[in-house]
Amino acid sequence: MADDKKPLLIKRYASRRLYNTETSDYVTLEDIAAFIREGREVQIIDLKSGDDLTRQYLLQIIAEHESRGENVLPVDVLTDLVRSYTTQAQSVVPQFLAASFEMLREGQSKMMENLTALPNPMASMPGFAEMQRQQQAFLKSLMAGWPQISGSSGPAMEDDNTPRSKDRDTDELTQIKKQLAELQSKLSKL
Repeated sequence: MADDKKPLLIKRYASRRLYNTETSDYVTLEDIAAFIREGREVQIIDLKSGDDLTRQYLLQIIAEHESRGENVLPVDVLTDLVRSYTTQAQSVVPQFLAASFEMLREGQSKMMENLTALPNPMASMPGFAEMQRQQQAFLKSLMAGWPQISGSSGPAMEDDNTPRSKDRDTDELTQIKKQLAELQSKLSKL
């Protein structure tokens, strides 16, 4: 079995074909995008020169998705990215983008923890378990491709023997509803 921590090595031949060194077969950009959505790190190397082409191919995957109408990046963001290549902001933008995506992954992790960790007073309602299962499936599909962060700094789960107050449960439920509303707002803007 392959080590998921080690990047999947893809070699580009002179013919521009991409070769998966793990499975010993040729792959397409869509295959590489699928590996990344599954949480794998990918490294693409030119066989002849040894140059790392990963960044170039990742940008090409993004460009293909955008050209098919799968618009994730608003025009304002794309414009700002272009500007950042010609200004002093060039040094700040990569750190800002990395921090933003890290916050998004942490938020996803905390939201999933909150959905599964808290006892819900509505759990006795008929059909609730199925509704909760559907919500979790929806969130899982929504966040597909965003790797889970190990060792998340989310709230610690309490021991089942610890009594909880109704006020605290209500506050946590209100907080979860607020987080879901914020997520829905962000999604509708995308």
